[in-house]
Amino acid sequence: MIRKFINKINKGDKSAAAPAGKTIYAIGDIHGCAKLLDQLIAKIDADAGGLDAAQLVFLGDYVDRGPDSKAVIDQLTALRERQPDAVFLKGNHEALLLDFLKDPEDMAHWLDWGGEETLASYGLSDILLRSGEDLAADLAEAMPPEHLSFLKTLTLTYRQGDYVFVHAGLRPGIALDEQSEDDLLWIRKRFHNTPRDLRPPYTIVHGHQPVKKPLDKGWRIDVDTGACWSGTLTAVALEGAARRFIST
Repeated sequence: MIRKFINKINKGDKSAAAPAGKTIYAIGDIHGCAKLLDQLIAKIDADAGGLDAAQLVFLGDYVDRGPDSKAVIDQLTALRERQPDAVFLKGNHEALLLDFLKDPEDMAHWLDWGGEETLASYGLSDILLRSGEDLAADLAEAMPPEHLSFLKTLTLTYRQGDYVFVHAGLRPGIALDEQSEDDLLWIRKRFHNTPRDLRPPYTIVHGHQPVKKPLDKGWRIDVDTGACWSGTLTAVALEGAARRFIST
């Protein structure tokens, strides 16, 4: 049954804090920009004094639009092996890719959302001249099993301290455990314009909505700086009550 928050104590402001002794780095939408991901991980490594001192949280949208989605998934699956506490959230573009594999004819519009670049990164050619069914079959064959396993095991939300991490955002007035997957992956204005009395009792860290500069509104933080268009990939570092942005 849908229930609304009774927001008696709202920590969704600048007083929100990460757990003591832990620095969390939440990384925005990568969209096939493998070189930018390498650069940002190197900056996080230097900032943290070694990746072992950091917890990485990836906010989704690893594929599509940029030049090398396959290389990005290679990087992330390798990071998952080295960083067992790393968190990988699902974005709407991962959902589109998985839906295309299941129902390619109905999901052919994925190509217009950046799927063409993803298919090319896996070595497929003549993409616009072929049927969705053929493309999906070839993608399933070209994709390493660990890539498909990675995509199928992505999570929707993650909570640490006073922060909740999600790809797109939350529907106002709905408890975290009652949010729909569609909203968690796709919501925009309704979340961005949440009235003060319906804001959740934690700060939301998200991507999905490209911004020219990383955005800290107190109750929400947007770190999607449009890497595939701007050449800037961003993370927010959360340490105690401190917040700082790191960008390529």
